[in-house]
Amino acid sequence: MFNPFKRKEPSDQDKRVPPGQYVTEKFPVLHYGTVPQYTNVEEQWDLRCWGELAEPVRFSFSEFRALPTVTIKTDIHCVTRWSKLDTVWEGVSFREFLRHIPPLKPSARFVVAHSEQGYTANLPLDVLLDDDVLLAYKYDNQELTPEHGYPLRLLVPKKYFWKSAKWLRGLEFLDHDRLGFWERYGYNNNADPWREERYADD
Repeated sequence: MFNPFKRKEPSDQDKRVPPGQYVTEKFPVLHYGTVPQYTNVEEQWDLRCWGELAEPVRFSFSEFRALPTVTIKTDIHCVTRWSKLDTVWEGVSFREFLRHIPPLKPSARFVVAHSEQGYTANLPLDVLLDDDVLLAYKYDNQELTPEHGYPLRLLVPKKYFWKSAKWLRGLEFLDHDRLGFWERYGYNNNADPWREERYADD
């Protein structure tokens, strides 16, 4: 017999969507500033690492693309309340990347991602060591489009998507936390979608 008061069990999809989010099939484009354009990416782009590591290091475009890659399938969640499920990304695992740079100092505990036009995003180092964190350059088996971060973006699926900085140019390793661009404008420093940590007073 139909019981209108029977509680509906959440579907598998419902269990994957954080509170306050809706699922979209689209991939909305949101960012600060204009979209960088590279006429010669090999000459115009590099990736630098500095701070709490044995010595600074620089990767050219071809040097970075020679690093070992992985492909992952994951859900992503934006602070503007959309979620996109089963997205496929390819790039260099952050944990793998650490094997190709000078050793970190014991004091290294935080990372600031530096992007084009002065954009920054901050994260604890231990968050970046998760298996699903990438320095990504392909989405859905295709090179990233300029609007989505070509030639390289950070991918941190467990955080709201503003932490997944597009147009990545540098990683600064720190012994202390330093607020990133949106965090300085009132966004929550932790950015956990499952806790709805959107703004600093959440």
